Amino acid sequence: MKPVSLIQFLIEERRAGYINAELSLLIEVVARACKRIAVATNKGALGDVLGMATGAGDAASVNIQGEAQKKLDVISNEILLEANAWGGHLAACASEEMEDPQPIPDMYPKGNHLLLFDPLDGSSNIDVNVSVGTIFSVLRCPEGVVNPKAADFLQPGTAQLAAGYVVYGPATVLVLTSGHGTHEFTLDREVGSFVLSRRDIRIPQDATEFAINMSNQRHWQPAMQRYIGELLAGSEGPRGKDFNMRWVASMVADVHRIVTRGGVFFYPLDAKIAQQGGKLRLMYEANPMAFIIEQAGGAASTGQQRLMALQPTGLHQRVPVFLGSKNEVEVAVQYHQDDASQHG
Repeated sequence: MKPVSLIQFLIEERRAGYINAELSLLIEVVARACKRIAVATNKGALGDVLGMATGAGDAASVNIQGEAQKKLDVISNEILLEANAWGGHLAACASEEMEDPQPIPDMYPKGNHLLLFDPLDGSSNIDVNVSVGTIFSVLRCPEGVVNPKAADFLQPGTAQLAAGYVVYGPATVLVLTSGHGTHEFTLDREVGSFVLSRRDIRIPQDATEFAINMSNQRHWQPAMQRYIGELLAGSEGPRGKDFNMRWVASMVADVHRIVTRGGVFFYPLDAKIAQQGGKLRLMYEANPMAFIIEQAGGAASTGQQRLMALQPTGLHQRVPVFLGSKNEVEVAVQYHQDDASQHG
């Protein structure tokens, strides 16, 4: 069977009426930028991309989240900004690394879309050569808005037109949805293009693998303590079956495992992060991943409600995240809802 390139696939989507030409171009440009990030990532120490980024006076560079930036964080952010500045497909873009949205320079035409991205998810893994990735989400620019501000990006996940992530691992893989299924493309390095490797991915509804940062266990809420405790009890416990735990500490890698073979991913609310509302960013991580997972037959929740139904209140808002195999996510959510009703 003849391979289907990403460009061919996007043309098919346009002919089916799922996306328009501008959105197709936007996805192509993001994919092309991610190929450049893949090259930089693959060079490792030979490309002088490892270690911390420095700011004024050689002090460690810090992003808007208050996190020290790796060199590759900065490089990846610049690659995505530069790639999307001039094509005429965007009204503005927003990055996890920057406080405010980036307007399109006046010298270039503007489009009707808004792009949000986490340029390099899991960057703490770079120096130890573990998979990292890029996450992106596309929204429609509100009608009549010429110079989009942060408020124009604050649309619920249900308003997303497309979302995707790229894993920079042994293979570079793009997983994409435009609201009509979740599809995987693998970068063929010899020809330099993404090629369709799995169409209409379906995540198993039941799971025996879970991903969570167990080092935070002592800070979890009682519902999560009880739920994970029952998973760890295995076949001798109330769940009556054994579960395996996996944790890469790169959301892209952990979610890609779920997209590949099922399972669940949790970053619940805990005492350490209660004041900020959660660990993961709604606009840059949670919403795009929720869209991808739901389109593959999975579920995504805050622990209390459907994640994509949440009305954002800030560009860098953080939320608890429960996503993956539908039936297991529903079990975990039920523990939290029961706990809330007892103590509400």
